[in-house]
Amino acid sequence: MRRFHTGTDLSRVHSIAELADMAQRRLPYFAWEYLNGGAEAELTLQDNLEAFRGYGLHARAMVPCHAPDTSRLVMGQVLPLPMLIGPTGYNGLLHRDADIHLARAATARGLPFTLSTASNTSLEKLVAAAPGVDLWFQLYAMRDPQVQKDLLQRASAVGCRTLVLTCDAMVLGNREWDRRSFARPRQLSWRNKFDVVRHPRWLKQTLWPSGMPGMGNLEPYLPASERNALGSMAFIGKQMDTLLDWDTLARLREHWSGRLLLKGVLHPADVERAIALGLDGVVVSNHGGRQLDGALSSLDALAAIAPQAQGKLSLLLDGGIRRGSDIVKALALGVDAVMLGRSTLYGVAVAGEPGVTRALDLLSEELVRTMNLMGCTHLNHLDRDSLFPRRRVPR
Repeated sequence: MRRFHTGTDLSRVHSIAELADMAQRRLPYFAWEYLNGGAEAELTLQDNLEAFRGYGLHARAMVPCHAPDTSRLVMGQVLPLPMLIGPTGYNGLLHRDADIHLARAATARGLPFTLSTASNTSLEKLVAAAPGVDLWFQLYAMRDPQVQKDLLQRASAVGCRTLVLTCDAMVLGNREWDRRSFARPRQLSWRNKFDVVRHPRWLKQTLWPSGMPGMGNLEPYLPASERNALGSMAFIGKQMDTLLDWDTLARLREHWSGRLLLKGVLHPADVERAIALGLDGVVVSNHGGRQLDGALSSLDALAAIAPQAQGKLSLLLDGGIRRGSDIVKALALGVDAVMLGRSTLYGVAVAGEPGVTRALDLLSEELVRTMNLMGCTHLNHLDRDSLFPRRRVPR
């Protein structure tokens, strides 16, 4: 009878799916739903995964299995692996100081870590707790120009040189199952309150002894009574600049002296606009299937976007990465690197920094094994000829 490991020994965890299973058992339902759910009927959430299954891998024979070269040049920086940890918010619901655990694990592997505007750890605290971190900062455009200016100054002051502007969340997606965890705004249903009590390990690793996590980056701008995860949701809802447009992005390009990427791009025409504005890169992303349900999967969008971007700006992708072979497929279709979201969040929910490290190691080991089995000795040798279409199984 097949079943995943049900103990605590991370060395016996052999896939991201197994880490996800462990995370689901450790988290109360409302926290798991926030982590793993998507918008509405979750069509795009599932398409992100199915798109990778739609490609097979060509294998070449008689190639010696030396250790392949997994390094990748991304915006002038050589990474040991073609991946980095992308921005995710409210991670303190999964584990105390989750952002710090994620940053430390990434730093130990020589990979960048992207801190969200909606993080539970401030820029300043993260840099102090994770020395040497290659910090990227994700920005939500704010209505209040002073708040946005201050966030950018703080990011620059702690040494951040890469800014990632998210453009696909100006209006919050309809995450129905997430909303059903609450009887009213900011108030868990009684069923979910009882479920929380049934998870003492989560209570200890997340809420004890300080209660609900604060909101790090946003705390200076929140009323004292609203300095918590739920209060910050209302703040972001009011502060999100729903009028964000290309002129706003052009002004940001003028004022931010570091590298600037636009995250949430799914159409080739938007890549053309990003190139014209002198952006350093774009992230092909549908926000993990949490925003517009029915939007293209990230991988399907990439097929049309890659030719527009080649040689003009850096191209990254997130959404649906669960295997090292997924990374191979994304690189073969034209990305420079992938941003990890849920894969590393499962790890931090299970065991903090060691859990994130296990997730990164699993993906790294699978990446190397896939390249060996394909007869591929360097990531730069991957292209569309490395893939072939497989028939997708209908839902």
